[in-house]
Amino acid sequence: MKVDELNKKASIPDFDSMVENERFLHTYDSLTTLQVNVGKLCNLECKHCHVEAGPMRTEIMSKDVLEACLEVFKKYGFKVMDITGGAPEMNPDFEWFLEESSKIAEKVIVRTNLVVLLSSKYEHLIDKYVENKVNIVCSIPFYSKKNTDAQRGDGVFMKSMEVLKILNSKGYGKNDDLILDVVYNPNGAFLPPTQEAMQALYKERLYDDFGVVFNNLYTITNNPVGRFGDFLDSHKILDQYMHTLYYAFNPATVEGIMCRDQISVGWDGSLYDCDFNQAVDLKMEGINNIFDLAKGELDVRRIKTGKHCFGCTAGSGSSCGGATAE
Repeated sequence: MKVDELNKKASIPDFDSMVENERFLHTYDSLTTLQVNVGKLCNLECKHCHVEAGPMRTEIMSKDVLEACLEVFKKYGFKVMDITGGAPEMNPDFEWFLEESSKIAEKVIVRTNLVVLLSSKYEHLIDKYVENKVNIVCSIPFYSKKNTDAQRGDGVFMKSMEVLKILNSKGYGKNDDLILDVVYNPNGAFLPPTQEAMQALYKERLYDDFGVVFNNLYTITNNPVGRFGDFLDSHKILDQYMHTLYYAFNPATVEGIMCRDQISVGWDGSLYDCDFNQAVDLKMEGINNIFDLAKGELDVRRIKTGKHCFGCTAGSGSSCGGATAE
């Protein structure tokens, strides 16, 4: 679903009209995170996936784009390399990019679906994660088999638990320098509970039932784009969900939303304010190609917005790092 279509179908005010401080619609003076979507190829086809990744997708970031990402990262002094997909591990140059990123970044994040790491082709990457002290972020939509498999596919939950146990055995979730974070997404058209409460519940249930430990849990609101947006539209509840987000708008979340502190790079080198804008192909203001950015200058810019932005500012807020306000 394109952003113009979503804006038209949702009978709520424009997002910008809700933001009283114009400064909050601009980026910070300097940015911390470069988030790189290395491709839409994935071994899973999750119902809530906003980038609509899956086994049949052919969009894969080429090595020259990856090299430009490294160049931009160094040039502008980014601190965090956030690698995502699809299943990022399935990019043929992923391992090389991971190691090169680890040489220049204070922190490297890999957003994995876990299950891909059971494949003989990718299982060795677990040791690469340990070696490079990668911060692993993984999606576990719920702490039970029924809810998770309904959202991600049959058998995914138990396979995820298997990989989490392997990661724990390597020190993830236990050693201070091996951070293992979990993401919770609601399995329907409703807001997530508080992050603090969900983290406590997940830690209790995953440890009691499977002996699994992790560091942090992030609650992320399902954004009304991609497959989830299509689901809402096809069930004729898109406008209803948009009103849920609108009425839960929390002004305290706006200052810390992720688009103010990052650049999101698409598989073809296009640049966006965040990965949700990437999902609706809403390119960022000014220079919006990684190769041009490597040659140009990065200035404070106005963030491109749409009604989908209510997804990041409802309730306690939502970003790739979880809630943005209490």
